Formats: sequence, C-alpha cells, structure tokens
Amino acid sequence: RSKVLHAAAKLFLDKGYVNSTMKEISSLAGVNYGSMMFAFRSKEEILSELVGIVLDGQFESTARLLVSKTEDKILFYAAETTLQLYMAESSEHIRELYTLSYSQSASSNIIYEKITVKLAEIFKEQYPNYTQGEFYEKELASAGVMRNYMTRPCGIYFTMDRKVRAFLENTFLLYEIPREKISEAIEFVSQFDWKKIAGDVIDNMLAYFESKI
Repeated sequence: RSKVLHAAAKLFLDKGYVNSTMKEISSLAGVNYGSMMFAFRSKEEILSELVGIVLDGQFESTARLLVSKTEDKILFYAAETTLQLYMAESSEHIRELYTLSYSQSASSNIIYEKITVKLAEIFKEQYPNYTQGEFYEKELASAGVMRNYMTRPCGIYFTMDRKVRAFLENTFLLYEIPREKISEAIEFVSQFDWKKIAGDVIDNMLAYFESKI
C-alpha cells in the first residue's frame, strides 16, 4: 500500500490525476497489478487516502512556519488556508487534485472530517456550545468557498493577493469573526513569501514520495 501511494502521488504531481493510469502506478511502484487492485480498487480510492496525508502535511507545515510567530488560532487558520490556495495555484496538476478531492465523495468526506476537528479547535471560543455536528455544518459551507477559490485561476484582474483577501474576508464572515480581526489576519499573512513556501512544501512532499518508491 505504501509503495502504491507514493508512486501515485509522484505521478499525480508530475502528470496529473486524469492522465495517470492504474497500470502506470503499479509499474512505478514495482507492485504486481493484481496485488495493487486488491489493495486499491480504483484511483479514487488511492486519492482519498492521499488526501488525508496531504492535509496532515499542510497542518504540520503551517505549524512549523508559525513557531515563535504566533499562537493565535485564528491567524493559524488564515495561514493554513493561504498556503492551500498558493499550493493549488502553483500548477494545474495540483489544482486538479484539489478540485477532484473536494468533488469526489470519499476524498471530500475525509476533508470534511479532518477539517471539522480543526475547526472545533480553532473556533471554540467563538462557538463554545457548538457540537461537532454543528462545526461539520460550518465546514460544508467553508469548504464550498475554498473549492470555488481554488478552482478559479488567477488573472490580471484577480491576483493572488486579491484571491487570498477575498477568501479570508468571506470565510471569516461565515464564522462571524469581527472585521478588525479579519483585517489583522489579512495583514498577518501578507508578511510571508507564500509562493516560495508553497513551492518548498510541494518539493519536500515530492522528494519524500520519490524516496519511498
């Protein structure tokens, strides 16, 4: 399973999800095709498992980045989601992976479940009486916002700065974060070189997958 996951991740990043076949994955992994199909019945099943790994990697990367910079959970959320937006913008293959992950049932369920847990930690002061189910309902709404912003490429009139600002403003309004705090979060994330950070995270992820094949 490990070899298949690492080979699939490398292929998806190199040539895209749609253009990668199960036979190519088994060949790169050095795993018998029949054995691979016994472990994973489809590309969708492989993607859903990879989604959990990538999300954990995003959270860990953001946590390392913010060591000694802030312990504010609202600012952590702003930084983590900004990183995700920049990663999606870094290549069309990665945009495709994120878009499909939010669209397919199995992978989107993993996203909703993992992020619901994070939302409960981040926004518990704003919603001290919320149940896990209520945070799940919030995540369904904010995930739709994230998916739409990731899917739409930047252009002359829609720069990354505008995309990040618009995403944070709209998402934080959904969570009823005060305007002053939203401005603070936008100012906070503006101090980082997200293009480089996202590139480093992707390069490190790819190097890790290659080392495990």
